Amino acid sequence: MNYLSQRKGFLGYDANQKTNHKVVVVPFGLEKTVSYGGGTKNGPKEIIKASHQVELFDEELNKEPYKEIGIKTLKPFLIKKNIKSALNQLAKINKKILSNNKFPIVFGGEHSLTVGSIKPFVKKYNEITLLHFDAHADLRDSYNGEKYSHASAIKRCLDFKNVKVVSFGIRNLSQSEMFFYKKNKHRIKIFWSKDKKNWDLSHLKTIFKKKNVYITFDVDGLDASIMPATGTPEPGGLLWEEVLPIIKTVCKVSNIIGVDINELAPIKNFDSYNFLVAKLAYKILAYIFEFKR
Repeated sequence: MNYLSQRKGFLGYDANQKTNHKVVVVPFGLEKTVSYGGGTKNGPKEIIKASHQVELFDEELNKEPYKEIGIKTLKPFLIKKNIKSALNQLAKINKKILSNNKFPIVFGGEHSLTVGSIKPFVKKYNEITLLHFDAHADLRDSYNGEKYSHASAIKRCLDFKNVKVVSFGIRNLSQSEMFFYKKNKHRIKIFWSKDKKNWDLSHLKTIFKKKNVYITFDVDGLDASIMPATGTPEPGGLLWEEVLPIIKTVCKVSNIIGVDINELAPIKNFDSYNFLVAKLAYKILAYIFEFKR
């Protein structure tokens, strides 16, 4: 696999820092089915660029997690034009990363990438649970005639019979999505954003205990006040300090197998949103490897 130099890759840390890498960052700027604002194709490069400003010391964990993790970033590559071919392309990349016993984190790109990203995990594990952050349920069977639309991201993942999903921050879905959800509550659990003041996160330990968990984080799950840089922003979303305890708790009790962060649509001269996503990615990795069994 072809990697960027450490200086040019995620976090941009000192090339002299000798760490056997455990993580591979996959920049996958997929933009094929966005339905409102565009720009997700630029997400990966802006996340990586902003990450060079992220402080490497984590004051909560009292360490520099990257030294224990080791992170390499794939060189940017041409994404196939056809959406289904692009998803198969990503599946092959993650399959190779897994075959090398490394941990993939994918920077999108639109949310439709998730079904490609999880494909090798679906084959490897008897059952996986998606930890899903999003403003939208993404349970449409198709949107604008496209089966692999970003509005169908989670529905396509549920086409795999060994996949379940636990969603946080949902505050927008269609009538048909609600119907599908109600018929499939045995596979879908939703923590509605409108109810967040009443969430009982103590149940997370039971829900996720000893599960194989894949994290898919659509940045529009965050409130539009802190994350307007996305194609379909929604008010009433999650805040930074609400998201981190969820991720931390799940990391403590489960086996995190992979991650994607998607739907960042950078806004020119507003770097703080790119920085937020870069710091989120680092924090997720820090939690995963702090508590990895």
